[in-house]
Amino acid sequence: MTATSKPSNMPASNLPAGAIRHGSSIGQPLTRRDGPLKVTGQARFSADNLPPGTLHAALCVARIARGRVTGLDVAAAEAHPGVVAVMRPGHAPALAKDPDAKDGPFTFRLDLLQNDRVRYANQPIAVVIAETLEAATEGARLLAPTYAAETPRIGLDAGAAFTPDSVGVGAPPVETDGDVEAGLAAASRTIAATYETPAQYHNAMEPHAAVASWDGNRLTLFMPTQALAMSQARLAGLFGISPDDIHIESPYLGGGFGSKGVPAGPQVLACMAAKLVGRPVKLVPTRTQMYGPMGHRGPTRQTLRLGADASGKLTALDHHIRTASSSFDDFFEPAGRATSTLYASPAIAIRHEAVRLDTGTPLFMRAPGEATGSVALESALDEMAHELGMDPLEFRLANYAEVEPITGKPFSSKALRDCYRRGAEAFGWAGRPLRPRQTRDRDGFLVGTGMGTATFPALIFEGMARAEIRADGTGTVELGAIDMGQGSWTALAQIAADGLGIGMDALTFRMGSSDLPNAGIAGGSGHTATAGGAVHAAAGDVIRQLAELATNDPASPLYGAGNAGVTAADGRLTRRDDPGRSESFTDILRRAGRSRIEGQGKAGADPAAQASYAMHAHGAVFAEVKVDPDLGQIRVSRLVGAFAAGRVINPRLVRSQYYGGMIWGLSFALHERAEMDPRTGRFLNDNLAEYHVPVNADVPAMEAILVHEDDAVVNHLGVKGVGEIGITGTVGAIANAVWHATGVRVREMPITLDKLLG
Repeated sequence: MTATSKPSNMPASNLPAGAIRHGSSIGQPLTRRDGPLKVTGQARFSADNLPPGTLHAALCVARIARGRVTGLDVAAAEAHPGVVAVMRPGHAPALAKDPDAKDGPFTFRLDLLQNDRVRYANQPIAVVIAETLEAATEGARLLAPTYAAETPRIGLDAGAAFTPDSVGVGAPPVETDGDVEAGLAAASRTIAATYETPAQYHNAMEPHAAVASWDGNRLTLFMPTQALAMSQARLAGLFGISPDDIHIESPYLGGGFGSKGVPAGPQVLACMAAKLVGRPVKLVPTRTQMYGPMGHRGPTRQTLRLGADASGKLTALDHHIRTASSSFDDFFEPAGRATSTLYASPAIAIRHEAVRLDTGTPLFMRAPGEATGSVALESALDEMAHELGMDPLEFRLANYAEVEPITGKPFSSKALRDCYRRGAEAFGWAGRPLRPRQTRDRDGFLVGTGMGTATFPALIFEGMARAEIRADGTGTVELGAIDMGQGSWTALAQIAADGLGIGMDALTFRMGSSDLPNAGIAGGSGHTATAGGAVHAAAGDVIRQLAELATNDPASPLYGAGNAGVTAADGRLTRRDDPGRSESFTDILRRAGRSRIEGQGKAGADPAAQASYAMHAHGAVFAEVKVDPDLGQIRVSRLVGAFAAGRVINPRLVRSQYYGGMIWGLSFALHERAEMDPRTGRFLNDNLAEYHVPVNADVPAMEAILVHEDDAVVNHLGVKGVGEIGITGTVGAIANAVWHATGVRVREMPITLDKLLG
């Protein structure tokens, strides 16, 4: 197989269905193939690479949020032993494209030392390059920048609100169906409540490292990225070279969660620094420096008005969101997305408005939109259930959406009722008291239970793969897929082995490099559908060709069977109508005089299916909390989630993803909040000591239930994403459980003891 071979454009739907076999590896709870490498330290992450002659770079970042840099003590930095260069405005390689130029929905503006303006705290304003990390770090300190500071705009009330052109990636800011005001007027009960979610910042274990080197106009880059080809294209535009002249290695990521979907400014600065000094440069931002230029979850203020009739049916659902973006770019948290798809109502209105702040640009953060919006929606649903005197689960079932609200599309599949049932049974929901503050444990702690509905769209992007079977019965599959911890090294290999009809031990699987076929972005919980679909198609192309050789050969026991009349398993093709007649791949290739067969595959969305169906994963999360009645201290004691997300490739990995999402939901509900000084715009907690995330002691007993769901529409594999859905139901479930324990409804996240006692 050659890196220059081109994938065909043959759609996967043209592959003969009978040529693909499933069931050997798919569905098995295999352990991670990359696990031994990681636990023994043999897996090389980006920052582990040190080409000969590598220099080290350190960022100097702004300590104001708005204004200008008026001075840098370059002489002091350059005089420090080991410092090689100070890259700064006016002394940096020229770029072929303005980094503020927009070129598509995934092109975001970058701060790359083009001028002296400061747009947010922790913005890179210079890069010191030295022989050692210590020298670079000290050189950055010696720059001692001075500023002309301006008053920053911080907080959702800091600027004039406006309606953005779109939210998220191209979603409409306003969606309506029916007459909300008439629905509220006709209701027997109404509620109105405002909920706030804070800005939250990425804290993946691995920072946004980059090790860059140039050979003429060819750039080699070790960089964690969720999208190899997209990163190539962005860098190629900035440096005025062909994407083919950029080679990116990214076999392992220490977490991404959306923050590594596009190249971050410091990663591009590493490339610029390497070009400036003519040697490889390694740049790894500090934990503090990740707060600002790497994206974050934007804050929201959400007001919901609900109306319901005496039977508990919604008559109106109105969801107004205020969010924020940076002063210089456009990404607006699409917090109304869950409201548009979850509950049936004759009248629904969703409106987003925004303000501009002096912060870095908010970007993708695990379940962008659904995470923030669902906590408000699920809290409001509970408040309305209490107003009606109904059990929260009973109320949700009374307003179950049989078709997608607003669009009216049927769901490609929806096993949410099964999720409710199985989750409630496992949790022990039956008999839960309706009134709050009714239960205590043996230690006197208040005990409460709550629930939330989980949902996330089933996305698929464009991806390609290459597959091969060799005469010795072994196979290879190659694609530029990404594993940021979700288990792609294992799950995609399972799809590959099954598609080729060989065992995992006979498979060579390659991914994580930009010279392999573009497998799309590992984001939006769509990577298994995208990359897996491409692998499925490439393997099918190989088996189709192999079957043609055999079924057209009079010497073969498969002669005359036709492509669709054989199955592939255990390195053999077998007649579907006569299992006793089969032939090994080895014999087929030997007789044909072939050493190998190569296949190409492509995956992507089906426009007709997207136009006709609503495609989502669903789930239900149940939470139990215990609250100290005197101190207000909260502990989540149990979490049970039941999720339906189509076909399960590897249940062990799927459960791991659900656990991760539920833990993040716990973090959202009780811990995470970026604190900023409104006078200076500087962070007050840009470190893991003060920006709180859960530790092992915070994580309770957890159970993730995999609810069976078949979906023949969503994609050829029938899979839906599982990486983000776990957070969407969990935050609301915990918020509702805290109310049930205490009788205090906290509408501002995170829920902290001062809000219970104040």
